[in-house]
Parts: sequence; C-alpha cells; structure tokens
Amino acid sequence: MSATERVPVSRDVTSREARPTNERVVVLIPTYNEREALPGTLDRLRAEVPTVDIVVLDDNSPDGTGAVADAYAARDPQIHVLHREGKEGLGRAYLHGFAWALAQGYDVLVEMDADGSHQPTHLPDILAALSDADVVIGSRWVRGGAVRNWPLHRKALSVGGNLYTRVMLGMPVHDATAGYRAYRADALVAIGLDDVASEGYCFQVDLTRRAVRAGLTVREVPITFVERELGSSKMSPDVARESLRRITRWGLGYRGGQVRDLVGRRGRWHDLAD
Repeated sequence: MSATERVPVSRDVTSREARPTNERVVVLIPTYNEREALPGTLDRLRAEVPTVDIVVLDDNSPDGTGAVADAYAARDPQIHVLHREGKEGLGRAYLHGFAWALAQGYDVLVEMDADGSHQPTHLPDILAALSDADVVIGSRWVRGGAVRNWPLHRKALSVGGNLYTRVMLGMPVHDATAGYRAYRADALVAIGLDDVASEGYCFQVDLTRRAVRAGLTVREVPITFVERELGSSKMSPDVARESLRRITRWGLGYRGGQVRDLVGRRGRWHDLAD
C-alpha cells in the first residue's frame, strides 16, 4: 500500500462532485490544565493554516487554561472558546464541540490535541485527503508515520492495542486510537452521535468503528507524533482499562454476529440441499 492508506468500503455519504471546493473548517482542541502548552499550539496552528477556525473546549481547568484561551479569542475572531462545567473526559468534550460546530454550519471538523503532539504542519495533508474520503486519520502506524520521544514499552502498547483492535473489530485501520483526524460534517451525521458513551481514547475507536460500519470512506495519512514537552499526559490505567473492556465487548459482539451469520447460511444451504 502507498503512504496514504484507504479502508475499502461500500459507499460514500455524498457524491464527490457535490462537495464544495470552498469549505468551512474548524479545529476542535479539548483542554484540561494545558496553560503551558496551549499558546504554542494555537500560534503554530494559526501560522500554518490561517484559514481554519479554532475552538478550544476547556473543562474548567483549575490552572487557568480557559483564561489563556479567552485572551487569544479576544484578539483573534477565528478563535472561540467553549467553557464546560468540569472535567468530563475527552469524548464528552468532543461531542460538545461536534454539536456546536454542526450547528454553526461547518463542513469539516478536525480533532487536535492541545499539547503539541499533533503537528499543524500535517493538517494540510489531512484536509487534502478529504477530497475523496469522509474521515481522515493522521496515523502513526502506516508507512511514513512515526513517533518521537516515546519509550519502547509505550510504543509496543500502542502498536499492540491497535493490532488487537483490528483483529477484534475486523477493521482495516492501522491507528484506530489516533486523536488527530478530520471528519466531514455529513459523515458525523451519518454515523450518529446520540448514543456515543465511550470516553478517553476509546472514543476514537468507537467513532472509527461506527464510520467503517456505516460504509464511509476512511483514509489514513502518515504523521509524526511528537510526545509532549510541557504539561502532563491525561492517559491513566483507568483509561486504558476502559478502552480494553469496551473494545473486547464490541469485538465479541462483532465476531459473535459473524458466527451466527455463518451458522444461518449453512442452515439455509442444508435446507436447499434437502
């Protein structure tokens, strides 16, 4: 496969000819205690892709991240801040941002971390890949992708977790846990967000499997992921355990359905043979 990988699917949400060439793009950045890291991320993003709008989704950070975001928004009309009541997790923050952006009429919604691990230099390639896709994932684990400043055990955990996800859920996606991605607005509407309950990094897997099951076109574009230099990671053992439990449950349901379908087909074959 080439560096940009495509998941084979059955249909697209909309015809490619119907897609506008001048689209409104918004980058959603959830924050919790990212006062040190957020300014650099906003500065680099505005410099690299000045045409996009930015929404900071702050979970009432006690370190004053919300105030930092407000200061940026006060002097830049393309930056907005949504203040949330408290820390509710990555999934809830993104669902809030999705709902706001869809109501505002944006055509493309981008997920990006505040900590600098997602390089704004990759965003033009991610957006360009939407020309023939519904979802584009910035992938660490396709050809051309890379991770910087990770210890070996963390890299092994991520690679192993994504392999487990591929096997259990039957998805030809190499980096389903990736958090740097872009969705077409109509794709999010198609997959449905009302019953999404997953949190943490499992949220990314959940939306990926929903997109694949809905028959959307999913592409992976290689990125270089750079471990944060400022602040602390929000990954915890509880987050990892939640992801493992949910992926296992989804996988058992998916594989169980395959077995039931196979048994049903064999039963019908025997009936016809008789």
